[in-house]
Amino acid sequence: MAKDLTKDMTKGSIVRVLIQFSIPLILSGLMQQLYNWADALIVGNIEGESALAAVGATTVITNLFIMAITGFSSGISILSARLWGSGNAGEQKKILSSFTVVLGIIFIILSMIGMLFINGVLTLLKTPEDIFDIAKGYLQIILFGIPFIAIYNVYAAVLRGIGDSKAPFYAVLVSSVSNVILDIIFVGVFFWKAEGAAVATVLSQILMTMFIICYSVKRYEILRFRFEKSLVNTDILKSGCSLSLPITVQSVVSSAGNLILQNFMNGFGTLTVAAITTAYRVDSVIMLPVINLGTGIATFVAQNTGAGAHKRARKCLFVGIGMVEVVCICLTAVVLLFGGDIIEMFGVTENSVIIGREFFGAIAWFYIVYGAAMAMRGYIEGVGDVLFSGFAGILSLGIRIGLSYTLLPFLWNMAIAYAEALSWCFLLLLYVIRFLVKQVGGKRSLQNF
Repeated sequence: MAKDLTKDMTKGSIVRVLIQFSIPLILSGLMQQLYNWADALIVGNIEGESALAAVGATTVITNLFIMAITGFSSGISILSARLWGSGNAGEQKKILSSFTVVLGIIFIILSMIGMLFINGVLTLLKTPEDIFDIAKGYLQIILFGIPFIAIYNVYAAVLRGIGDSKAPFYAVLVSSVSNVILDIIFVGVFFWKAEGAAVATVLSQILMTMFIICYSVKRYEILRFRFEKSLVNTDILKSGCSLSLPITVQSVVSSAGNLILQNFMNGFGTLTVAAITTAYRVDSVIMLPVINLGTGIATFVAQNTGAGAHKRARKCLFVGIGMVEVVCICLTAVVLLFGGDIIEMFGVTENSVIIGREFFGAIAWFYIVYGAAMAMRGYIEGVGDVLFSGFAGILSLGIRIGLSYTLLPFLWNMAIAYAEALSWCFLLLLYVIRFLVKQVGGKRSLQNF
């Protein structure tokens, strides 16, 4: 059963276990970001700033699908880790088969619906006219890859739950390398413009999904299932949905809120859209160690909760916060020193670089707050308090949207940065209050605080 690839998180040094588990996740995230980076770097430098802005303007739409998928898979991973920690390894096959079928079908339907309403959505977002057609062509192709991302994430979630964080990294590595090569061929050689970058991305996503399926079947007997009548287990679906739906709702609402924020950003014109969306590409890579340490904390806590080791789970929170804060301090220094230079690599104009550098100068100081919030979120979701986590995320989004418009007269386009930073402060406050209330109350709830 390839036991050497799994990770028993109920024993050993917490720091060592978190590092060993999180490093492949971080590397996997870095490789995944090469999708967007390769598209943006090649399109921006070959086709120009308008094409770059068009690709960036579609990100918030594709993220609506991707956030729903990753949100749901987070709950699947928690269920998998909890059952693994309690010794119910045989349930992993049921988790995998049930959610592969259900989510695969759901996202085939949703991606088709998305294709039907592209014009309306781009118009609603006030996409600038000079990039509208480019954005539409790019997005139409990208939506074909959504069902494959869903299936990949189900497999990756179960593998993470049993402690194998290396397999998703291998899959993403294959996909990222193929994406870069295909980008160069389709955009740089065939001159298929932004649509070529989209085709490269979808083909690489298909390869990624095929790889992780083949890997899982070969390595783990417990993950092999056949297409038969009992493929979908209703009890497993109920258990998984109880954990996944609150996180998914929060993710979808956040993505829908980002549509509002994209509309807000588009109002500043193509220059700001190119600058801020490119800055967010950089930011998404910079913050990967923080996000994946939070995922590591959630998996660690879920396994130990399943094993009944609640004190060890709580200790992981404080160790994890210390680790995350050290990382955040380093990342803040990197962004403040080199953020503008990285943005310049994408082929944007000097004015866009200035806007991007100003954005980083505003938001980077709040990375330590974001890091602490992600560590707290990992613990809260790991013990199963996903409903509160989803509620807190939605409230934080509401604060961010409200502050964006409130700060606009005073900060102009930098309202985007400060509104997000202050929403992180609010989110951390909610998590801290929740944790303290549970601790002081001393209640042994279902969340095992």
